[in-house]
Order: sequence, then C-alpha cells, then structure tokens
Amino acid sequence: MKRYKEYYVPIFFLILSVLGIIASKASLNFILGELYDRFVRNEIFLLALIFPIMSGMGINFSITIGAMAAQMSMLFVIDIGFTPKLGFIIVILLSTVLSIVFGNIIGNLLNKAKGKEMIASMVIGFLGTSLYQIIFMVAYGTIIKPFNKDILLTRGIGVKSMLDIGEFKDLFNNILSIKIGDVKESLVPVIIIIIMGIIVHLITKSKIGYRMNAVGEDMYLAEKVGIDVDKTRKIAIIISTILASLAQIMFIQNLGILNVYTGHLNLDIFASAALLAGGATFKKANIKNAFIGIFLFHTLFIVSPLVGQNIFKNPALGEYFRSFIAYGTIVFALMINLKNVERNT
Repeated sequence: MKRYKEYYVPIFFLILSVLGIIASKASLNFILGELYDRFVRNEIFLLALIFPIMSGMGINFSITIGAMAAQMSMLFVIDIGFTPKLGFIIVILLSTVLSIVFGNIIGNLLNKAKGKEMIASMVIGFLGTSLYQIIFMVAYGTIIKPFNKDILLTRGIGVKSMLDIGEFKDLFNNILSIKIGDVKESLVPVIIIIIMGIIVHLITKSKIGYRMNAVGEDMYLAEKVGIDVDKTRKIAIIISTILASLAQIMFIQNLGILNVYTGHLNLDIFASAALLAGGATFKKANIKNAFIGIFLFHTLFIVSPLVGQNIFKNPALGEYFRSFIAYGTIVFALMINLKNVERNT
C-alpha cells in the first residue's frame, strides 16, 4: 500500500471532479473551453514551484514577486507605447532580468531562514506586494513621470487599477487555430507550455538538478561532498522566480486585461493547491504532478459554482460552495502531506 500513498490526493480530487461534473450538469464543451484557459494561465506557475521543493525549501510562496516583475514590465511597455509584437518580446526580456535580480535577493533571504522557508517566502510575498502597491499607487505620477498619462487615475497620481491590453491578447489569433469546446483557440500557448515543461524536466535531470535533489535530501551531507548549498538553493529560487514571471505574462496575455494591483494575489495559493492535488508533497514534486494537478484542481474549480447553484438553487451560494470546496480540498491535501512528513521523521 505504501507505493500507492502518493496517489491518495489525486484520486480524491479525481473522485470529487467526476462527482462535480455530474452534479453541475455542465456540457463537455464548456468544461474543455474553461480548462484550456486555466491551463494556459496557470500551468507554468506549477512548474515554478518544483525547483524550490526539490531543494528542500518547500512551497515557494514568493512566486508572487515574479508575477509582479511581469506586471511591472507590462506597465513599462504600455507606458512607452511599444507595438504588441515588439512589446511582448520586451516584456519577456525585462521581466526575466527583474526576476533574476529579485530571485537573487529572495534566495539570500531564504538562505538566512533555513527550516522556515515557506513562512519566510510568504512574508516576502506580502512585503513585495506592499512595496509594489506604494510604487504604483503613490510614486507613479509624482516621483515617476509617465510617458502615457492615460494610464493614470484622473487625479494624476497612481496607475488605474485595470488596463486594457486587448492587442496583446490577439497576438496568437489565427496561428495554429484549433476548436476547443465551443471556442476557437490557438495551439501556440500550449506549445510554449510544453516546451517550458521539457526545459524544466531537462533541468531536473541535469547536474544542477542533481545538486538540488542532493540538497533537498540532506543539505549537511550535500555540503560535505562539495556542493555549495546556499548557491544551489539560490539558483532554485531564481529559476522559480523567472518561471513565475513568464507564467504571469501568459496569464495576462490570455486574459487581455492587466489587473495592476490584484493580478498577482492568491496565485501562489492556487498554484500550490493544484500541485498538491497532482500528488506533490513538501519534499517531492515533478512534472507529472504539475500536469495532473492543473487539470484535477481546475476542473473542480470550474464546476463547483454550478454544483452549489444546482444543489441550493441559489446563484450566490454557488460561489460560497466554490470557496468551500477549493479551500477544503487544499486543507485536505495539506493534512495528508503533513501526516506523511510526520511518519517519515
């Protein structure tokens, strides 16, 4: 039975998803269309969590910093007024550079908080959000003079809470088009995600991936055999932050709207929950967990409002039911993982 314990959480989510689909009475086309959008918007976030877990740091809740790097880069491009194609490339390059800088800072901080990385990364995420909001609520329009004043609030200070980036959303239109459900979509984002998955897999099997695994298993033993533990952990966080920034670019591009102040909130929680739903633990995570988890968790997330509405005959209760199911299953996944950790110690 021990060899099947890693499948307990995915099986639980699979059962809930099947029951949810039946109870929701949702059409297959509707579910497939929603799953496409959620896969494109969220999958790379799950990939971003793998390397810190491999390195023994648990779930990296500071991936929100990477998402903020992407939002800052997108705001810069909108402010300057680059064309969508050139702007998209600049966003990727700029967010990558910012992510390397931020990831290096986060890595140094987490190296000083060994054994408490998950709590520390959560606090870092909150601190980063506060600084980010101060910059764009107060500094923009006062200290920072924008080129495009249309992005400012009517008082001339602070960026608008929501910006339309529909031109970026249309970038992949009519390129490798395919009908998913009732909607015509492009395969380009899916191909990008698959390529990113292959890159992540290759890194896990490379020399640095071996070092991350060694550090995750026993950092003191790894240090004795000549592995630079702090540097390895820092590299894991930098890669994680870069992937999170790329994930947020995919999210923004697919949505077609930039939520300046709230676009990065809770993405760490839902990415973590989806990865756990795929069978990952605080000590072990891989590509398989990321791809299984995204479909199981988000299928449940799609149908749960409809389930609540059908059972209670009240649309408002449907949203409460969604929150109950989502957070309830997160707690269940965490309990199972904590129980397994206790048994192994």
